[in-house]
Amino acid sequence: MALARVRFVGGPADGLVRELPAGPDGAPPARWIMRRPDQPADSVADHLYELGGQAGTDGWTMRFVRTEPFGATE
Repeated sequence: MALARVRFVGGPADGLVRELPAGPDGAPPARWIMRRPDQPADSVADHLYELGGQAGTDGWTMRFVRTEPFGATE
């Protein structure tokens, strides 16, 4: 499986860099749900990010959209 390097911008994952699955065109998914399993169960939430675009040779960016209660984005 191909991977794409992504930097998250805004929201709780701001500045985080991760490798996400890449499609046939080499781009990461258009949307990504970030979960924070390290947080207590009563405060777990889904953080929605959307593809921001290619960031030159540094990979791609995913921009924060909103936070939903855990499971609401499924």
